Amino acid sequence: MQSYDRLSAQDRSFLDLESPNTHMHVAGVFVFEGEALRGPEGGIDDDRLRDYVASRLHRIPRYRQRLAWIPVEQHPIWVDDDRFNLHYHIRHTALPPPGDARQLKRLCGRIVSQQLDRGKPLWEIWVVEGLAQDRFALITKTHHCMVDGISGSELLQELLEPRPEKDFEPASPWLPNRAPGALRLLRDSLERRLEAPALIARAAREYAAEPESVGEQLRSAVDWLRENTLRTLRPASPTPFNEAIGPHRRFDWLAMDLAEPRRIKRVLGGTLNDVVLAGVAGAVGRFLARRGFSRERLASLDFRGFCPVSVRGDGERGAPGNRVSSMIAQLPVAETDPRRRLRAVSRVMGDLKKSRQALGADVLTSVSDWTAPTLVSVAMRLAFRNRASNLVVTNVPGPQVPLFLLGARMVEAYPVVPLFEGQGLGIALFSYAGGLYWGFNADWDLFPDLHDFARAIAESIGELSECCEAQD
Repeated sequence: MQSYDRLSAQDRSFLDLESPNTHMHVAGVFVFEGEALRGPEGGIDDDRLRDYVASRLHRIPRYRQRLAWIPVEQHPIWVDDDRFNLHYHIRHTALPPPGDARQLKRLCGRIVSQQLDRGKPLWEIWVVEGLAQDRFALITKTHHCMVDGISGSELLQELLEPRPEKDFEPASPWLPNRAPGALRLLRDSLERRLEAPALIARAAREYAAEPESVGEQLRSAVDWLRENTLRTLRPASPTPFNEAIGPHRRFDWLAMDLAEPRRIKRVLGGTLNDVVLAGVAGAVGRFLARRGFSRERLASLDFRGFCPVSVRGDGERGAPGNRVSSMIAQLPVAETDPRRRLRAVSRVMGDLKKSRQALGADVLTSVSDWTAPTLVSVAMRLAFRNRASNLVVTNVPGPQVPLFLLGARMVEAYPVVPLFEGQGLGIALFSYAGGLYWGFNADWDLFPDLHDFARAIAESIGELSECCEAQD
């Protein structure tokens, strides 16, 4: 049977944005207790782990598909990979024991510095042995055209269990569907274009039936387009975060008790994401001051954070691909009082939510699927090239119960967000089992002092904690 799936305009944009210096894959470093997965000779049982992943692939069929392209239109599609080889995707390496956190961070930086092979399914899992305390790590890498933060978290949970189960059913035989021929793809593409007027007519009828609802969506889209155009015309301030990036990456991380930012939220107000952004704003101010920025220069900065927002509905849980919009928030990096900094962030985020900026971006993304699929790619490229924001901050909620891989408990989980053109640092957060895990992905040359930024985050959150103690 012939079968294929067409990439959405948003999924395609992450292919279009990729270059030798901007690698559009998301990644993660996941640390496990090792005893449950030790083989007879003491190492991680690589064959058993591979057999287990094979037994789960029917739940995530995209992981056995590769890219192909529609002739003439040159739009990407997913087809089954008839030469799929799991041994290529699951790789085994080791640190000189006892491997420490610094060595694991360096290894992650090297792995995420390499682009994925577009001729094969766009993912890899690296099994890393040799860690101290009888632990091992998985470093995962998946192209952003396959997953966003929320769907990536759900895919992780397909491989992990909330119970320490060691047994599993073996994988069923898999027979790939045949890729469609060029004539079929051309015919489908033509039919799709012919359907567009009917879809527009249907949208017009919906507007006539529910003018308030549809009108609100259209106004949100127009408002987002106007605001995005203004940001492009008035770029964010130039900073050391926004130089041209190269192909090499550094990675660092920070772990903290999730109870602490929750306590800050409860005592000082705002949301958990407001606390995170206030922590980032304070860290940026500290970091730039260490780089020689005066207080006056900091006060003159228009520093903006690009904040992805999930627009995935309840019925879309587990679906592959991207369902994400964005908000661009001005961050008070010059504010030295942590209370005022948090209040300023809360006001900015509250105004952005009222403006329904994320909804407007999502409407335009949906429209581009049926009109100009490259529209999203062009808009994103212009936004990053013209410095609409200074860095990405993405916060993904994860499960709050311990997860296990064949009986091995996951103890840490650090996410990696890709770097976009002109952005030398990306910040991703993942909450898991009572912990909040920060991952800092940076250009190798621009951030030799990346560890100083991680320390500045800890200090900035610490200031907010001290305010809670004073208020208690």
